[in-house]
Amino acid sequence: MFCDNLPPLCGGAIFDTHAHYDDSAFDNDRDSLIREINSYGVCGIINCAFNQSSVATTLELAHSYGFVYAAVGLHPEESEPLDIDFYRAAAQDEKCVAIGEIGLDYHWDTIPRDLQRANFRAQAVLANELKLPIIVHDRDAHADTLEILAETEPKGVMHCFSGSAETAMQVVKLGMYLGFGGALTFKNARKAVEAAASVPIERILLETDAPYMSPVPLRGQRCHSAMIYYVAERLAQIKGMTVSDVLNITRSNVRDLFGI
Repeated sequence: MFCDNLPPLCGGAIFDTHAHYDDSAFDNDRDSLIREINSYGVCGIINCAFNQSSVATTLELAHSYGFVYAAVGLHPEESEPLDIDFYRAAAQDEKCVAIGEIGLDYHWDTIPRDLQRANFRAQAVLANELKLPIIVHDRDAHADTLEILAETEPKGVMHCFSGSAETAMQVVKLGMYLGFGGALTFKNARKAVEAAASVPIERILLETDAPYMSPVPLRGQRCHSAMIYYVAERLAQIKGMTVSDVLNITRSNVRDLFGI
């Protein structure tokens, strides 16, 4: 039902490194959807928390499904104070594989930038302390994001990468990975395509940001992890590879970064 619009897929190589299945958009059919996409070929999902309440729902999901993992962190657009001890304790959970979704968002400017930077820095330091990678949200804040990454030197991935090819190379030089999702398939995705073309595929991860950012040709629908097939197809075109190779290599990259 949920995968009816997708081509048949074998091998179980889709790993979604960024999703939000605790979102209310999935309240009516969450369990049936997650089970179906697993049977379709989705072998792993990292569900990303964004505040304290979503940490609880994220960890609940991770413990309900063997192929779902958790990332815990305070999103830069959240107004609640950062309780670093809370996230330190949550990150000790056996299903937690990253600190995230953390970072900077200067698009709306609803949270003071100095506070965002302090929270991002503190959580990157926590990740290093716990030997976990970070999952970074960066919107209209490339320079400050790169500065904090260079200062703290964590492992991790730039989620939904939106920068230039030059910025992409800087990210890779810092030892980070780039996450690409549905936006890579959009008609106006020139910067994303150039960035994906510029870096080694060994530094690329696939993601959805479900329930958002559905790829072409499914734009406007609620996004889920099986739709990554179309992102892999577009990346394969960019790299001159097969879809199978793209899925297998990016799956291997997940092992290298998250240890899953």
